Amino acid sequence: MRRNYIWFDGTFAQILDFPHEGGIDKEWAPVGEGGTKNHMTDSQLIQEIKQGNTELYSELMRRYQRKILAFVYHMLKSSHMELMAEDLCSETFYKAFRSLHSFREVDASFSTWLYTIARNTVLSELRKHRSGTLPLEESGVVPVAPLEVAPEQAILRSERVHMVREAINNLPEKQRSALILREYDQLDYQEIADILGQSVSSVKSLLFRARGSVKIQLEPYFYEPVFEDLRGMKNR
Repeated sequence: MRRNYIWFDGTFAQILDFPHEGGIDKEWAPVGEGGTKNHMTDSQLIQEIKQGNTELYSELMRRYQRKILAFVYHMLKSSHMELMAEDLCSETFYKAFRSLHSFREVDASFSTWLYTIARNTVLSELRKHRSGTLPLEESGVVPVAPLEVAPEQAILRSERVHMVREAINNLPEKQRSALILREYDQLDYQEIADILGQSVSSVKSLLFRARGSVKIQLEPYFYEPVFEDLRGMKNR
């Protein structure tokens, strides 16, 4: 599955008129040097976009693409879903663009609204598969065989990251989402509450149960704090 939208010549194209093969470019369109777009607030950009300056949407994407792509990647519950993550991230920004006219900052910040769209997009995709995890062949990525010789520390680090990921994957969806948003994305409780549609106290309860479950799963293997390994997934 490859969704054919978003980029053309560094701007947000009229997607339905120009489907672009190849998904998201890892180097998403930069803002021109010396311009003023990168000095505008999200609110100012959104107001301009609503007034017809749709090319400014590329700046909003530039600001949030790495965070949203990483969030989607971790929500997919597999380390071999790079292309699928790009597709769903692309779909997230497409949906946001199409719905931007209805966005109201009094209801939520743009980032919270965008994370909510991303989460719903991933959950919609996962619901198509009973296991809750997409088959590897649909991801478009074949796992690369490990090197025969690798530094010992790198191997241990890789094993730890894999174990933490598996422990988090075993959590109920809301606990998993809350934990990723808190430990990886470093969002505050209110932001997480807005994204999940929960109260702050419910988010704290979700996090308490999620951390407890992960700790129980990993205690037989190592004792030092493990959530740094979740943050260590940023570059994986």
